[in-house]
Amino acid sequence: MRALNCSSCSQLFSCGSPEAECWCIHYPSISTVDPAKDCLCESCLKNTIITEITNYVATITPENALQNKAKDLQNTSGLIEDIDYYIENGLYVFTSWYHLKRGTCCKNSCRHCPY
Repeated sequence: MRALNCSSCSQLFSCGSPEAECWCIHYPSISTVDPAKDCLCESCLKNTIITEITNYVATITPENALQNKAKDLQNTSGLIEDIDYYIENGLYVFTSWYHLKRGTCCKNSCRHCPY
């Protein structure tokens, strides 16, 4: 493990070694990495990705939803709280991002269906 300082908040955090995967590999690769900056801690990375996803989802309409890039991005198979879903009154509520990753409408009138 390597010790790094977050380039956003300066918090010290651990990054994976060359032999092991880093925890960040499980997040969707929606944003580009700035080689001039160091990595982000998990909290800052998650917040950055949520912002990127929110901006991307705002461009989606029912007419272009089927041609979205969410289902084709690396690292989008797992579910991440606050990115793919949130919990409301003990129930899982799937986000627009999750539905875009699915690639099709399930016809259940989901709250955040982009289709």
